[in-house]
Amino acid sequence: QVQLVESGGGLVQAGDSLRLSCTASGVTFRIYHMGWFRQAPGKEREFVAFISWSGGTTEYADSVKGRFTVSRDNAKSTVYLQMNTLKPDDTAVYYCAARRYTKLEYDYWGQGTQVTVSS
Repeated sequence: QVQLVESGGGLVQAGDSLRLSCTASGVTFRIYHMGWFRQAPGKEREFVAFISWSGGTTEYADSVKGRFTVSRDNAKSTVYLQMNTLKPDDTAVYYCAARRYTKLEYDYWGQGTQVTVSS
């Protein structure tokens, strides 16, 4: 049974930092690309960051570029999202997702972790 479990969310003030973690089980983590997405109230889910199976390629949404950093530790089956200089607009539920390196669609999703940034 595949599970992705996010953690690290919380309530912070603008300008603060948070690090989200997403730990996978039931999959051979090292062959999965990983993505971070977020969904704010009343809005569609949007892409935040991507990291390839090896960690050699990363991509970011323009809105978080320069502030967020995605990384992974394949030995721990965990992907991270370091979020710095947080803004109220970053308030959302953050989800991690996994897709096999041979596929374009994400196969598995976590349950999400709430990030709330107060002004």
